[in-house]
Amino acid sequence: MTDPVKQYVYSFAEGDGHNKMLLGGKGANLCEMTQIGLNVPPGFTITTEACLAYLESGNTLPDGVMKEVREQMTTLEKLTGKGFGDAHNPLLVSVRSGSAISMPGMMDTILNLGMNSDTLQGEIEQTGDERFAYDAYRRFIQLFGKVALGIADEHFDEPFESIKKREGVKEDVGLSADNLKEISEVFLEVVHGQTGRPFPENPYEQLDLAIKAVLGSWSGKRAVDYRREFGITPDMANGTAVNICTMVFGNRGNDCATGVAFTRNPGTGENIFYGEYLVNAQGEDVVAGIRTPKPIAQMREEMPDIYRQLEELRSKLETHYTEIQDFEFTIEKGILYCLQTRNGKMNTQAMVRTSVELVAEGLINKEQALLRIAPESLEQMLFPRLDPRADVTPLATGLPASPGAACGHVVFDADRAVAQKSVNSRPLILLREETKPEDIHGFFVSEAILTSRGGKTSHAAVVARGMGKPCVAGADGIEVDVAARRAHIGDVVIKEGDIITIDGTSGNVYLGAVPTVEAEFSEELKTLLGWADERADLKVMANADIPEDAERALRYGAMGIGLCRTERMFNAAERLPIVLEMIVSDTLEQRQAALDKLLPIQRQDFIELFTTMAPNPVTVRLLDPPIHEFLPSENQLLDDLIQLKHLKDTMRGSEVLSATLSLLSNINGKIAPIQQLADSSLVDEAIEKKEAILKKVRSLFEVNPMLGHRGVRLGITFPEIYAMQIRAVLEAACACQKAGVEVHPEIMIPQVCTSEELKSIKVHVEAIRKEVELSEGVAPIFRFGTMMEVVRACMRADELAQEADFFSFGTNDLTQATFSFSREDAENKFLPMYNEAGILQDNPFEVLDANGVGKLMKLAVGWGRGVKPDMKIGICGEHGGHPASIRFCHKIGLSYVSCSGPRVPIARLAAAHAALLESTQ
Repeated sequence: MTDPVKQYVYSFAEGDGHNKMLLGGKGANLCEMTQIGLNVPPGFTITTEACLAYLESGNTLPDGVMKEVREQMTTLEKLTGKGFGDAHNPLLVSVRSGSAISMPGMMDTILNLGMNSDTLQGEIEQTGDERFAYDAYRRFIQLFGKVALGIADEHFDEPFESIKKREGVKEDVGLSADNLKEISEVFLEVVHGQTGRPFPENPYEQLDLAIKAVLGSWSGKRAVDYRREFGITPDMANGTAVNICTMVFGNRGNDCATGVAFTRNPGTGENIFYGEYLVNAQGEDVVAGIRTPKPIAQMREEMPDIYRQLEELRSKLETHYTEIQDFEFTIEKGILYCLQTRNGKMNTQAMVRTSVELVAEGLINKEQALLRIAPESLEQMLFPRLDPRADVTPLATGLPASPGAACGHVVFDADRAVAQKSVNSRPLILLREETKPEDIHGFFVSEAILTSRGGKTSHAAVVARGMGKPCVAGADGIEVDVAARRAHIGDVVIKEGDIITIDGTSGNVYLGAVPTVEAEFSEELKTLLGWADERADLKVMANADIPEDAERALRYGAMGIGLCRTERMFNAAERLPIVLEMIVSDTLEQRQAALDKLLPIQRQDFIELFTTMAPNPVTVRLLDPPIHEFLPSENQLLDDLIQLKHLKDTMRGSEVLSATLSLLSNINGKIAPIQQLADSSLVDEAIEKKEAILKKVRSLFEVNPMLGHRGVRLGITFPEIYAMQIRAVLEAACACQKAGVEVHPEIMIPQVCTSEELKSIKVHVEAIRKEVELSEGVAPIFRFGTMMEVVRACMRADELAQEADFFSFGTNDLTQATFSFSREDAENKFLPMYNEAGILQDNPFEVLDANGVGKLMKLAVGWGRGVKPDMKIGICGEHGGHPASIRFCHKIGLSYVSCSGPRVPIARLAAAHAALLESTQ
């Protein structure tokens, strides 16, 4: 029995509209739209399997593909009554890419394929419009030359702009038929000059080259960079399909148009019809920014019947797909065609709003609303906005294409943006006349995008919105000179490197840096995250060290503090001298005197922190870093001492000079004494203190301090330090309890590796608890636990659980210990190379290493809960705010995650995703 012949080509009428992996998103949607009765020009799709086979075979089409293509073209000829290559009634087609995941502008499109010197005359004969035919022809030559023959745009753009300038024409529509005929002839010469061959006349040769070019675009730099940047893996999208569709024309007169529309506003999510169109134009005119398009609402007056049909199409698409749609349409001689639809690329603000509103409208449920938003994307809603109190006047105004505010140094092309970013981390704003898909690498390194041409659906706008970067498009008062690397706005000249600020919400552009303020939670985001909390099993805490941090964390929805780093409380200017006094003390009595000064300060810190977070828990980590970190470096101290000794010599000379002048003044009465600089005894005192600190720095020196005298080891060798902190926590708890404030403090011991260390500290805790209870007249409520950041601690979790009420994984240090990597050295030297070479898939300090560090955590959780089944166990490293790491924490049964305040919303949504995705598996 022979194997059935593999089918590589499907007509829009037969393809499975749900199989995007095979047909690509665009092809699947064209099939689905055709099959639900929308007016889609007939066509067919070459599958992604053909793409993979083509690339794997060294750019050779699989057997039978072109045979299937010819059969489908015969069907198109029958459906349209036209002939492919027919000199009197020609069939023209478009050739477009389309992968399973939308990648706007990253691959290639060719329009008007099938035109040659014969079919050109056929178009003139059929339409009676010579100008239209030559317009279509010159577009085809340029697109085909660029995509299929690899000719750079500038070879076409320069003669095109030259002819426009000669004719005094600003927009393409002002060119006559003769002008377009001349341009077509020039373009044919460009192709011959650049390739050494005449432009291909055979339509099937054109089609063969176009199909291969589109399939090859999957491995092109733009597409590869885009997939890498957005983490698109082969199991998400593998290969591009090729969609071949009958051409319909929006440039055949004033009863024709082309446009791009969204079923809702992609910038805000507002439920209004949103889009742009151009009369007498083809599709690329809208997205390329060649002409400034009209808002879709204007069509209500200009083409009322077509506008009504578009409103109906909008409603059908959104109801059928239950998702916001981004669709392209063409109007040819008063007939509306839908050319493609896809899920709309929106910024997160719009995604959140539409999620809540789609639930209210009954189109989706709460679970679907949560899952349609990537947790990482919530960062976009935390972007700063311009301070409304800033008294600034815009330098220019364009279209608000993607919200948010940013300031940065101007750069005029993508390559220079990448080069500058590689040597300097300063923020950049990419300023272009218009952007093209090949500029994508410039987007990645820029804070924001500004263009002088184009609309809200231009390439710059669509890509910036998808990335969540601010964008102002179509600021037509700006004249960009890329070659000179400068731009003119009236009399103002902006040079490369100058600082500007753009506001993608208003469309305003400002010279210089404008102050910004933090973003505020929208009501829709509060609603959505409320749904997330209902479905999540993990609680989300925040890492916060001072009351201001705690208040901010509460606004982000934190359910407590999972890590309060007490050492950060010591850094205030008025506290450091006391800390220094404590460190340089030579005797226990001196050290205790300094600690007695710190006690009321720490106690008040904790009272404010507990009160702010009440009734939520607050986990207080006792002093962790080596105490030498509070001291200046040896080199700095040596330099200070040299300067002080120079000053001492200078002051002695000043004293001699003053005495001498005073004596002379007494003799002749003419010379007045000079004022002394200062008391030299003060310098002696400063030198003495600096030398004492230097002596202490040298005595505290460690070869590897991160593995040395820190954490619990410090608490055991200097028990008075931990005793002060423990007392401060317990006295603060009692003060809050007596004030009627419900508090749940937790004392956490860092760097523990054996249960004996915990027992040693626990003895002090119990003794201090009794003293505090006796003095305060109330029993302090608290828990006692340990940070799990040492490999041995994980392996002895059952013993530690006998002493601890809770565990908290400190995955920053645990990752360093597990990999034997110093984070600073690894990230600055070899880790990027490891990631690029595939030795490590991710940076383990950003993404939790589930196979190594994660396995240790899973073992520790099992052993700990084997002793105490209900034991509270969490994570407080940076991984606590990373969505993939949060999914792992949910999987192994942690109780909570703790992360920096601004990442709390991301963690809340990620925790819900983890629970929902587990329930669907």
